[in-house]
Amino acid sequence: MLTVSPATTVPSSAAPLGALVELGNALRKLGYRFITPTPATIALVNQRPGNETARDLMDVFGWSRPFEARILPAHLLALLKEAGMLRTDKGLLRSAVRVSSSSVGDALFFHSAWPTDAVDAVFFGPDTYRFLRQLEAAVPALPSAPARCIDIGCGAGAGAIALARMLPAATIHAVDINPAAVSMTVVNAALAGAVKVIAGESDLLKDIKGQFDLIIANPPYLVDAGKRSYRHGGGVLGGALSLSIVDAAIDRLAPGGSLMLYSASAIVRGIDEMHEAVRARLDGAGFSWSYGEIDPDVFSEELANPAYAQVDRLAAVWLQARCPL
Repeated sequence: MLTVSPATTVPSSAAPLGALVELGNALRKLGYRFITPTPATIALVNQRPGNETARDLMDVFGWSRPFEARILPAHLLALLKEAGMLRTDKGLLRSAVRVSSSSVGDALFFHSAWPTDAVDAVFFGPDTYRFLRQLEAAVPALPSAPARCIDIGCGAGAGAIALARMLPAATIHAVDINPAAVSMTVVNAALAGAVKVIAGESDLLKDIKGQFDLIIANPPYLVDAGKRSYRHGGGVLGGALSLSIVDAAIDRLAPGGSLMLYSASAIVRGIDEMHEAVRARLDGAGFSWSYGEIDPDVFSEELANPAYAQVDRLAAVWLQARCPL
């Protein structure tokens, strides 16, 4: 049975979520694990001879390879079908979802199958792992435990679920503009036992009221021609959404509250324009803050995009800011 907070909003178009939770529990019992690499890595590995079709669970739910029905135990195949996540592909079958392991513990996360071409695709990958590592270090170091928290642009819900584990007494909200992401967050929270996570649709914080003691976010930061919600950050170089989250935090953090933002900045001729934009906003609001690169070069294949013709590199950055008391 699917158990979620009574305040959780589930889109009416969502697939039968309980079947996905049952599928996740079944995969966990079978010892399933898969650390998800970048889309470019998945494409390269799947192109190798012998990787055209799936041989095991990892190939089906991790590498998103087409498979014959005999590859999956009957009860897993039935649950995938019940969830509405079974597709056909040239006489073979294919899962419409992937399942990724957490880098810590035995948590599993459902998200969209590769390739993530749909406008409403839900992404989980290397950025998620970096984001979780930063949260694991930063949240316990806060001067006091936050009581009301929110994960903006929650995607598959990994950030909100991590907060629920670290802050068992807190109220944890998870919001996303993408209904499919809200559905995945509901499933993943139930699968993790994080039943206090309150998931719902919202454009940033426009559809939720009140102040927060902690705001976290791992927003999209790329320029994407298809404007897919998990990739497209807006603006000239993809940083507009990240800056909008900074603005929302300035407006909605409680006194002494914190923002933790994982994003990436397009470095042009050695200049980090996002850093300067963040500085102007936070200094003007009287916030204390720190900002730095945690990986100097991510998703380098994106530099082939004409929008990045003048960009040196994309750097993963971590911003932590505190509202004045």
